[in-house]
Amino acid sequence: MKQQLEFNEKDYASRLDLIAKIRGLQKAEDYIQTIPKSFRGEIIYRTLLANCVVSNNLKKAEEVFNKMKDLEFPSTAFACNQLLLLYKRLDKKKIADVLLLMEKENVKPTLFTYRILIDTKGLCNDISGMDQIVETMKAEGIEPDIQIQSVLAKHYASAGLMEKAEEVLKAMEGDNIKENRWVYRFLLPLYAGLGKADEVERIWKICDSKPRFEEFLAGIEAWGKLGKIEKSEEIFERLLKTSKKLPARYYTHLLKVYSNHKMLEKGKDLVKRMAGNGCQIGPFTWDALVKLHVEAGDVEKADSILQKAYQQNEIKPMFTTFMVVMEQYARRGDIHNAEKMLHRMRQAGYVARVSQFQTLVRAYINAKAPAYGIRERMKADNIFPNKSLAALLPQVDAFRRTSVSDLLD
Repeated sequence: MKQQLEFNEKDYASRLDLIAKIRGLQKAEDYIQTIPKSFRGEIIYRTLLANCVVSNNLKKAEEVFNKMKDLEFPSTAFACNQLLLLYKRLDKKKIADVLLLMEKENVKPTLFTYRILIDTKGLCNDISGMDQIVETMKAEGIEPDIQIQSVLAKHYASAGLMEKAEEVLKAMEGDNIKENRWVYRFLLPLYAGLGKADEVERIWKICDSKPRFEEFLAGIEAWGKLGKIEKSEEIFERLLKTSKKLPARYYTHLLKVYSNHKMLEKGKDLVKRMAGNGCQIGPFTWDALVKLHVEAGDVEKADSILQKAYQQNEIKPMFTTFMVVMEQYARRGDIHNAEKMLHRMRQAGYVARVSQFQTLVRAYINAKAPAYGIRERMKADNIFPNKSLAALLPQVDAFRRTSVSDLLD
């Protein structure tokens, strides 16, 4: 006698998640309509919301978030955090709206909320604002975790505050580094980012006898940042011996090192090795390979690799991979190819973003050509220019008046 499996809401949510990841958001939305109404609860919609965020689909994420409000689901930190995460990437101005909503609905910020806000301030180079959020968080009784400390150290270093960055790293180490083994993978690349080869050496020595997988990867990245390519390669060869078949992401770490140092031939040889070892070449490898050719100055080859990756595979390349190529065309003032990349991103299912139009406008500026109808195109895509894009737009206005045109009138 066959027993029929009774699905509960979590089972439906798991299936929805799988459909969204493999077949896309539209198919996932269609699937929701087939779920019995009694099981279409908050878990279902928050699963869809999370997938909208992963896909960077701002319009769809806002629709799903508003739908959850219409269905009178209680506002949760999870749903608000998802929007914050998306706004951090795509539209920082809207972050304040989510925080106001959280205050109004009495939704308490979580550790993840603070991590997003701290990173956002750091990315905007607002270090005092970043420190203020840390103080607010501590006042709420929440202590910074290792991820938040890593974010702080990274942004202090970017702002040139090396002493502050080092202070954070020492706090992460604690009194006994040997007991805090799980922080090694964070410390290695962070010390390397500060140019502290002796600190990287000190920490690597502790885990050198038997590194864990994440430590191998951190070591490859750290020595690569310090320009010690042979050390990165040596660690990678040791990593290869730990398993008969390693996933592609482990190779990608060394590929990024080659890309950062414009080592094209070594990068190509590594990709051949990956294929020979039966690795599935996917978005992260394409990204590293495209960047490798861009760094070597061969944007046409990078474009060709990206086009083949897109045509031959069901999985689409990452948004950033398209942008790397588009930015190179923009620098050259190659309007035709910059427009072509924008078109390809749309074909791949990526919704319009400010960064795309910013890059496109730069292509027109560098070509010293007017961008007819650019404001209308942005309006049609529901894109509102940020400060830097607004400053660029007058330079491509076909009808702008200049001091010369005033003299000739």
